[in-house]
Amino acid sequence: MSDEMIKVKIKTKNKRITIPVPYVFVNIFSAVLSSKRMVRFANRAIEKEGKVSFRVPQIERKDLKPLLRALSKNKGLLLVETKLKDGTELIVKL
Repeated sequence: MSDEMIKVKIKTKNKRITIPVPYVFVNIFSAVLSSKRMVRFANRAIEKEGKVSFRVPQIERKDLKPLLRALSKNKGLLLVETKLKDGTELIVKL
């Protein structure tokens, strides 16, 4: 695996899975999440559930770029590490 990836490791009682996520996909995902169409879709879904107290804010793509650049420079940084009561573990590492 290349160093240009985020590694998502999932460990259950019977299996261990490592999912490499290239930064290219992270950039594409951030572009989709910051699109006006996706924000409108999310807000409509929230309104249909009757939870109008929360609205998804519009985030500009240019505001996400510095964050993504910083993430790519901090290889090896542990973002998430959690263990459920059933023994399932989730680790997200840059």
